[in-house]
Amino acid sequence: MKLKTLAMAGVLGMAACAAQADIKVGMITTLSGGGAGLGIDVRDGFMLALEQSGRSDIEVIIEDDQRKPDIAVQLADKMIQSDKVDVMTGIIWSNLAMAVVPGAVAQGKFYLSPNAGPSALAGKGCNKNYFNVAWQNDNLHEGAGAYASDAGYKSAFILAPNYPAGQDALTGFKRFFKGDLAGEIYTQLGQTDYAAEIAQIRASGADSVFFFLPGGMGISFLKQYADSGVGLPVVGPAFSFDQGILQAVGDAALGVINTSQWNKDIDNPTNAGFVASFSAKYDRLPSLYASQGFDTANLLISALESADINDQDAFRAALEAADFNSTRGEFAFGPNHHPIQNIYVREVIKEGDIYTNKIIGTALTQHGDAYAAECKM
Repeated sequence: MKLKTLAMAGVLGMAACAAQADIKVGMITTLSGGGAGLGIDVRDGFMLALEQSGRSDIEVIIEDDQRKPDIAVQLADKMIQSDKVDVMTGIIWSNLAMAVVPGAVAQGKFYLSPNAGPSALAGKGCNKNYFNVAWQNDNLHEGAGAYASDAGYKSAFILAPNYPAGQDALTGFKRFFKGDLAGEIYTQLGQTDYAAEIAQIRASGADSVFFFLPGGMGISFLKQYADSGVGLPVVGPAFSFDQGILQAVGDAALGVINTSQWNKDIDNPTNAGFVASFSAKYDRLPSLYASQGFDTANLLISALESADINDQDAFRAALEAADFNSTRGEFAFGPNHHPIQNIYVREVIKEGDIYTNKIIGTALTQHGDAYAAECKM
């Protein structure tokens, strides 16, 4: 599936503008199958920011990777060689990022990640043309580990899917959790039946559970866990308690603590405007993925306003300056082009008929990542 659109979606003569666009952005993201909601939110947040910017010189070529690395690589090759894009973005899953990003930046393209932040691209595999606008994969899990320690948990059972982001998740949690582990499991990516894992949790003697299971995996686990009656407190990252996931999980998620770099109640004008405009345009509350897409587009726009994209050194410096108003408030890049930002503690609540999150504290303040020292640009 291919969608070609412009930032000014309602402008007359859109096809003519597309042919003459000065800047081409290639967005490869997940729009079908498992995890499609994540890619749709990133896309919609990104396109909302471009629409609000009023710029007609940015063409966005959008492709569906179907959550398959080989398809993502094929699309990237086409965008770079045939479409001649200037900037790439959009990938949700870390295994797809590892398949696409190194080759893209090696060919001189800028890559702005609105989501996936594998450790391999934050440390020794960093690149001067790679910027992550979301987080390094470990970050929200580090916040969960810090919260679990502060909450007094002594024996956690932890689980995540066996792929780069899952591995980073458990590494991050363990980095900040001061207690012991009652168990540690890597599940299958895309798994939907967690009876065996829940049985192990029940028998483990744990006093808490930490899990990272994004998308449909998290929906399946939470429902089955609630039905099991195990009853241990659950801590997780925002990926398992995202705005879209919560509506599918329902009451089983109420009261669960999770960690995020963003929430709809962060108090600043940019975030308030984003939440209101996204809700009005798309008739749903935004997720952290939507906020990341929105921020990624605004970073790009801020750099384009101060530097020529054909002058790579100047454009890179403009990206590094991060001179845009983030939905998160204070935002800066570390030396490896990954964010330095707060990681918040959220609780799942219900507002009317809508399940959502509210911030109840801060787990980590102005937090970077553990791999920056290994990055040599």
